Amino acid sequence: MTDSTRRILLGRVLGAFGLRGEAKLESWTEPRVAIFRYQPWIVRDPQGRERELSGVRGRESGKYLIANFPEVTDRDTVEAMHGTEIYVPRSALPPPKAGEYYWVDLEGLRVVTTEGVSLGTVSHLFSTGANDVLVARDDTRERMIPFVLPQYVVSVDFEANLVTVDWDPEF
Repeated sequence: MTDSTRRILLGRVLGAFGLRGEAKLESWTEPRVAIFRYQPWIVRDPQGRERELSGVRGRESGKYLIANFPEVTDRDTVEAMHGTEIYVPRSALPPPKAGEYYWVDLEGLRVVTTEGVSLGTVSHLFSTGANDVLVARDDTRERMIPFVLPQYVVSVDFEANLVTVDWDPEF
């Protein structure tokens, strides 16, 4: 997929906040309130229906964001949006700084050890709180490798479509 067609999942609707049609959002942007900068959104409800949405405003409130959707003024409408995912095109995001990566850009890259042993491809990444974890899958297994530079992840080469890791293939 090209950057112009690839979509990035930035967050989701967790439910209603109050009675006036505000929604609690979970955001995976950094900082989390940055999700409001990347509009229009492509929202996908739990049934798979998609639509484009612009003009969403919001603020931080504790561990959630509170969002105001255009033309939504009641709690029931927001409750029906529970589980709706928020996407933007990859091209809407700014280029990462040197030495930083968007997780989605790593997905699909080949993973090899420093000795050249193939560990499959990057399936996805997730955060544990202590560090991020790269998940490499091949036909037979899945390996979880701490995304710690340069201790475990030695290099990322987008031109070669390759992540080199210092990792025991049997682990």
